[in-house]
Amino acid sequence: MSPRTGRPTDNPKVLSTRVRLSDEDILMLEYCCIETGMKKSEIIRLGIRKIYEEIKNKNS
Repeated sequence: MSPRTGRPTDNPKVLSTRVRLSDEDILMLEYCCIETGMKKSEIIRLGIRKIYEEIKNKNS
């Protein structure tokens, strides 16, 4: 048997980070999750990509 479990992926998520959020931030994140059906990590990744693209476009 293979020691790997789960679905194979081309973009494995092997790194982890912690953030400190206020109660208001948590409520907004949970609201986004409920409304979109996405996981917290997915919402956060989208936010990172959005800011990254804004900065990249601004500097172009």
